[in-house]
Amino acid sequence: MAHQQLLPLPVQRHCLLPLNTKNRSQRTATTPKSTLVHCLCSGRDGETRNAPARINLDEIPPNALRRKMDSLWRGGFSLGVDLGMSRTGLALGKGFSPRPLTVLDLRGQKLELRLLEIAEREEADEFIIGLPKSHDGRETPQSNKVRSVAGRFAVRAAERGWRVYLQDEHGTSMEALDSMIDLGVKKSARQGRVDAFAAMMVLERYFSMSGYGAELVLPKQLDLQQKLLRGPAKDKDFFPENVEA
Repeated sequence: MAHQQLLPLPVQRHCLLPLNTKNRSQRTATTPKSTLVHCLCSGRDGETRNAPARINLDEIPPNALRRKMDSLWRGGFSLGVDLGMSRTGLALGKGFSPRPLTVLDLRGQKLELRLLEIAEREEADEFIIGLPKSHDGRETPQSNKVRSVAGRFAVRAAERGWRVYLQDEHGTSMEALDSMIDLGVKKSARQGRVDAFAAMMVLERYFSMSGYGAELVLPKQLDLQQKLLRGPAKDKDFFPENVEA
């Protein structure tokens, strides 16, 4: 992720709950940590408080984990997001083949709406947003700002049954630069594309861990949680059995 400072935003406190999976018994000591869910819960006075999630999290694992659990599972693409103050890099992936997509010079509501448009066009049903952390895995002030942006965007995404996840992005900027060098991207072209390659690195890390370690950003509204449970409308080209005669 490009080292750009996000605009100051209110910091929210979240509750983290492990996402239990049906194949937990098959995990070994070397398997990455379980997926987490972020539950944004506000009290009547508007203060954000910790509270338990209200849905069965086994029913909404990330795409990477679904593919690991069921080789015949058919689902949507994943959109990687490298969030910056002025530029946001995007990458697209399905399975283990992510690729850089584009870089957006947008912020705020315009950025959120554009992300939704691109996801619909590219048939993506989940967003993997890079979460800045320090070299020792600690969260930073930048982490809180990204969480705030992700929390607001997760509400918009959930309205369509789409999920938002946070994935540790530490080191992805250097990995992106190395990838561009290996691919022969000219030095003059790297600056304009590094954010998209950083988003690709976020996706590669997400897929390499089969979704373990990613965090689901869960809206507090019960109706939106139910939409996440139902998921997006199924594409008739992939699910012809769901099309009425």
